Amino acid sequence: MPDSSSILNQAINGSIETLQSLKKLEPEVARAADFITDCLTKRSKLLVCGNGGSASDAAHFATELVVRFAKDRPAYPAICLTGDGGLLTAAGNDYGFDEIFARQVAAFGVPGDLLICLTTSGKSKNVLRALEEARSRKLKTIAFLGRDGGSTIGIADVDLLVASDSTARIQEAHQLLLHVICEAMESRLAQK
Repeated sequence: MPDSSSILNQAINGSIETLQSLKKLEPEVARAADFITDCLTKRSKLLVCGNGGSASDAAHFATELVVRFAKDRPAYPAICLTGDGGLLTAAGNDYGFDEIFARQVAAFGVPGDLLICLTTSGKSKNVLRALEEARSRKLKTIAFLGRDGGSTIGIADVDLLVASDSTARIQEAHQLLLHVICEAMESRLAQK
């Protein structure tokens, strides 16, 4: 049975390896930051969703936009699609769990808006449906993915794929990518 020290060392080493692999995503990160900056410059809004831990990451990212990340600046419009329990349970009950995000994209999304989805497996049908709904409504899309991207890879305008089999390492990498994008976006918008 491994002791706490070896578990910690394995986690740190796995995290370092996963984070190092993100360097190859530089073009996609820049494109995602461009999409977000362009969306916010036009006073359009961001819609953000995910399940489980990715739902928490979605809420965290929306909060960074509405409140602030590192700099005092105007509030930016971002809606986390995971935050309204009544809405989620009504949509799930009436239309099925696969439609909980797509229904909100249909309600809130307009051309010029941007949908950001997070899924560590790439297999979340409700995330896939949200992306499909967004595309049908002419929203731009960014997908934070894990593993091999699952059935979601290639659906979004920008895929940020963390090629790891560890959900924990994928979530850590997604959080870092979200923070890097926030930093880039705040810097770009401050120059406009």
